Amino acid sequence: MKKIITLLLALLTVLTLAGCGSKPADGGDQPAAEDKKITVGVNPVPHAEILENAVKPVLAEAGWELEVVVYEDYVLPNENLVAGELDANYFQTLGYMNNQNDTHGWSLKAVKGVHIEPMGLYSDKYTDVKDIPDGATISVPNDEDNRTRAIEFLIASGFLNPIEGELSANTVNGNAEANPRGFEIVELEAAQLPRALADVDASVINGNYALGADLPATHPALTIESFDAETSIRRTNFIVVVEGNENSEKIQALVAAVTSDAVQKYIDDTYKGAVITSFVDPQ
Repeated sequence: MKKIITLLLALLTVLTLAGCGSKPADGGDQPAAEDKKITVGVNPVPHAEILENAVKPVLAEAGWELEVVVYEDYVLPNENLVAGELDANYFQTLGYMNNQNDTHGWSLKAVKGVHIEPMGLYSDKYTDVKDIPDGATISVPNDEDNRTRAIEFLIASGFLNPIEGELSANTVNGNAEANPRGFEIVELEAAQLPRALADVDASVINGNYALGADLPATHPALTIESFDAETSIRRTNFIVVVEGNENSEKIQALVAAVTSDAVQKYIDDTYKGAVITSFVDPQ
């Protein structure tokens, strides 16, 4: 019996060693499957539309799969990017990204600009900017970058006067120098602005949320933000990654697809000026 057991153990050892040393039929080691999926977090409009309808086909031709993850807010796309759940996101300006880096200690890096969404002044009570009365309530986004941008837009549009320092409801309301017509500036979360339009006299709304609520069609903007060379960079929505990933094969493929002629044409034909291409490098 002992001899039989010894022989069986010896045979098992030989078979095991043979298995460990075996190679595929072609004689070479099989590499792990290549990761060809790029996962990008976006807001719904126009970001998701641009990626799904224009960028995805371009990437597919180059052998890449694009997964688009849609968020309704400005918070989770960065949190999930930092957590490694996304390869990139595409929804934010440089100012917003820098503020998030400072606030949270993150290392987010802008890679390439894609487009600008002009802010607009919308109302369901008035159809002409001249009809908005003194003392009217005007809502603006409550995050620092977009709030400053909205109040600068109100200054450029003649509703408010320039002042030094922080631009916010606190510094403008009750300030006769900045706000001689006595407007009440109300700060709301950016995504809530279209839903609260009926509760105010007018609202400065980001282009993506205005498009998402179909406001350009149902409540055309009373006035639209304009840009010069400096503000174009500041208002561009960028592809953003965690620093260190900007030169990866995935991100370079994404940038090449986003800045293609097909995407330029899609944006021009689809949004007709409500969204403007801005394929710029971050500065």
